[in-house]
Amino acid sequence: MDIIAVVGPTATGKSDLALDIAEHLGGTSAAEIINADAYQLYTGMDIGTAKVAEEDRRGITHHQLDVLDVHDDSSVAAYQTHARKDIAAVHSRHKRPILVGGSGLYVRAVLDEMTFPGTDAAVRETLEEQAETLGTHALYQRLLHADPAAAHAIGSRNTRRIVRALEVIELTGKPYSANLPRQEYVQPTITLGLDYDREALDQRIEQRVDIMLESGLVEEVRGLVDYGMGRTAARAVGYAEIIEYLQGNCTLDEAKTQIITNTRRLTRKQMGWFGRDPRIQWLDAQAPHLVEQALDIVHKHDQGLITHNTEHPVRRSLGS
Repeated sequence: MDIIAVVGPTATGKSDLALDIAEHLGGTSAAEIINADAYQLYTGMDIGTAKVAEEDRRGITHHQLDVLDVHDDSSVAAYQTHARKDIAAVHSRHKRPILVGGSGLYVRAVLDEMTFPGTDAAVRETLEEQAETLGTHALYQRLLHADPAAAHAIGSRNTRRIVRALEVIELTGKPYSANLPRQEYVQPTITLGLDYDREALDQRIEQRVDIMLESGLVEEVRGLVDYGMGRTAARAVGYAEIIEYLQGNCTLDEAKTQIITNTRRLTRKQMGWFGRDPRIQWLDAQAPHLVEQALDIVHKHDQGLITHNTEHPVRRSLGS
């Protein structure tokens, strides 16, 4: 059975739609869900990532939740390996895998042709030191000269990915862009994208942050900080801002405002990422018959009646 992927920006209702689809396909006997949210991989990062609580999973088996310790740095390559094994296992049980999440690179790593070159700790350390002493801009200019395509794809502010690109170039002698994912599914897949009116989503994000704070986000972050968060986990939106508050660098109201601002910025980035993929079948997340529309696309796809966006063109409300 072909993979179903549910993607789109934060706070658009992807988890609920994935559960609804799974239930309509036959529930626990017919489908299992694989998480593709980078921070939901971490144990203990629950409130700030809007992780579906176990009691709310409707009996549907979920994979790739709570598989990392917050000490650990996440690895897209490792995630690709484990998530693909989960999908193979779901298929072996004659069930349908549903991949759901908003972390674009993680989604692409599972679904598309994508390889990961090796690493070299010494090269990485040297580049990270140069990023500290010379600044990210200097390394970006180096990448721009060595591999313009990769530089434009990564952007000038993502220090971690700029360092990684330069590391790969040094190790392989080839452009980093040669290793960027190609839009070629490794297995047959129908990808559903959830779009949301920008103004309405901004309001939804603000309400969501209020709920997170009321539900104990500060206490969750405090416990994780006391336990010891690694660099990757501590960068997550909602966590980085509360850490600043706990360190006395801002008030709680200021942290809340920053979470809202950064979440909105994240949704624009996610829509830019997913909006470039012509294979995604886009749905209005606020549509009154959303589940029925999603199932209609799945059924037509299974019958070979539609491909990509022939019937459901991309909406640009977030990307405009």
